[in-house]
Amino acid sequence: MNDRLNRVQASPSAAVRQRLDHPVIDTDIHVNDYTPDVEDYVARYAGAHLVDRLRHASEDRATRGGVGNGKTWYQQTPEERQHYRTIRSPWWARVTKNTLDVATYHLPDLFAERQAEQGSDYSVLFPNNVLAPLALRDPGERAALQRALNHYHADLWRKYSDRLTPVAGIPLNTPQEGIEALEHAVNVLGLKAINIAGSVSRPIPALAERFPLDKYPELKKYISYQDFYGLDSTYDYDPFWAKVVELGVPVLTHYGSQGWTGRSSISNYMHNHIGHFADGSEAFAKALFFGGVTRRFPQLRFGLLEGGADWGARVYIHLVDRWKKRSLEGLQHYDPAATDRAELTRLFQAYGASLTQGRSIEGEDLIRDTLGQRYTAGARQPIGAELEDFAAAGIESVEDIRARWLDNFFFGSESDDRTIAHAFNERANPLGAKVNAIYSSDVGHWDVPDLTDALAEAWGLVEEGVISPTNFKDYVFNNPYKLYTEANPAFFKGTRVQAQLDAATQR
Repeated sequence: MNDRLNRVQASPSAAVRQRLDHPVIDTDIHVNDYTPDVEDYVARYAGAHLVDRLRHASEDRATRGGVGNGKTWYQQTPEERQHYRTIRSPWWARVTKNTLDVATYHLPDLFAERQAEQGSDYSVLFPNNVLAPLALRDPGERAALQRALNHYHADLWRKYSDRLTPVAGIPLNTPQEGIEALEHAVNVLGLKAINIAGSVSRPIPALAERFPLDKYPELKKYISYQDFYGLDSTYDYDPFWAKVVELGVPVLTHYGSQGWTGRSSISNYMHNHIGHFADGSEAFAKALFFGGVTRRFPQLRFGLLEGGADWGARVYIHLVDRWKKRSLEGLQHYDPAATDRAELTRLFQAYGASLTQGRSIEGEDLIRDTLGQRYTAGARQPIGAELEDFAAAGIESVEDIRARWLDNFFFGSESDDRTIAHAFNERANPLGAKVNAIYSSDVGHWDVPDLTDALAEAWGLVEEGVISPTNFKDYVFNNPYKLYTEANPAFFKGTRVQAQLDAATQR
């Protein structure tokens, strides 16, 4: 008991929490499974053969950057890395020197005991292997292993449901697969939040016909594209989104883009890493926006973690700027039919005689030579929905953009992320809006070497004038509370957060 009290008293984050008049909700805590225990559980629940699949899932992910020899980056020589263009993968990604923290991320009893040191009242947990089943190709095995892991995490953390909740991993190779996993996680296991990958990789049909993956498996990454479930998707994912709304579940993702063009260094992990969560989540969120998902399902709430909030503000600004020029009204400035052919000819005659001598400047000849072949009368022009990129999103005003971007999306910012200031920049953000930045500490990964530092580091942004105390409250409480309760008003029922709010209203 004295040891525990001493740790709390020594924690800078606990000191920050004591001065606050509101709860702290951490939306992003990474925990690890004790391997023998989770393997025993999977064997009992889903079969011993899936233990082997689970063991190899991480190996499959590690070898995706290599082509041909099946070795990971760390097994290859420098010459092999050059030859196969093997992308540098993460290394030393977990805390090791802080032994107390190593144990904490594996042991629920210890983690719950230390939550006061963390400075949080409620934490959403992301077991590091929660989406490991996505590496399995067989749909039946993938579904069975996912159910087993979700069941394990639900059982493991159920004792502390008043302050901790693990997410359920949901595979989305097809809408139906997602629905079945979602219903099991919520209706059977009682889990309240889900974690998805921001896309699923699919083969490009024309190339897969020429290079069948069963014959050329090493070419998968080169003949595939990312399906983001919204825009240009192979499937109609609306039934899945409808089920999410029906069950009242917030959707969370740590979706990265390492390995994408510009993030494929074969020697430097940081080159591939910096900004990759923001890029991945941006692609996912824009697909939902432009595909009309947030228009059709305004009740959906997405937490986009680890990428910061500044990109959410940047995209919001650009959406408004682009819509003003690329709406149906704005496009009138670029309609090929709007050019006055006679006037253009007159101007070239008056001012361009030295350029046009001996050349035709009449009719479509001049249009072709100034604007290009695509603007001539015989060229095919966009028609109907092809004409406006904002059509499916149903945007008719700037207010529509604000509602379908800012209401649906919440942007996870880590405690040391000074770019969070852009989220609260009401002068720069159209309509004086603030972006929904949420406290996403990422405790459990290499960027937080000590569990007791994160909240104190976030408060340091207030002390330095990066954000205001009001912004800080929005960041660590108001916005996370909105994310979960706007998806499910009863999300915090029976938790310490709800008890503290109830007590505050009675004072």
